[in-house]
Amino acid sequence: MRIFKQLILGVVLTVTSASSFATVFYSKTEAMELAFGVGTTIESLSLFPDETQTARIQQIAKVNLESGLFTFYVGKNQDKILGYAAIETTTVRTKPETLMIVLTPEGELSKVVTLAFHEPAEYQPPDTWYEKLYKRTLTDMDFNKGVDGITGATLSTRAGLASVRKVMAIYQEMIKNKEAE
Repeated sequence: MRIFKQLILGVVLTVTSASSFATVFYSKTEAMELAFGVGTTIESLSLFPDETQTARIQQIAKVNLESGLFTFYVGKNQDKILGYAAIETTTVRTKPETLMIVLTPEGELSKVVTLAFHEPAEYQPPDTWYEKLYKRTLTDMDFNKGVDGITGATLSTRAGLASVRKVMAIYQEMIKNKEAE
């Protein structure tokens, strides 16, 4: 009986400590306000890349697309586009992180906000790491081209960089190229 109680206590402690890592920082509404400001009009832009677009996005982003649907949130002020935001959830090690990636109307990275992080806090890249990505082109979003990793947060930085590349590639292929036609 004593061993059974110890086993139950161990399971409870494991579940409790595992769930204590989960941190949600912002709701979707709060995230949109961070991206575009209070009172801004937000429109959803649903994109469905065809096979050719999917192949091109995967090639330039260096990631696989898991879905045939992608949503940008377009911030507008009196019909003027302020920018595009995407909410990306990926598995870092074994648990998810959710980032909001904000692009300027021209497709330049302007902000990355961690909306939720379910791994231990010490694995989370700081805001200052994401800020070093701003103003970089999609082709320069690479560890081999000057992007620094973070010791102890290797998987988190790789996941974050992959999400940024994916969002920028989708913008480039499906919005920027469409505007140029």
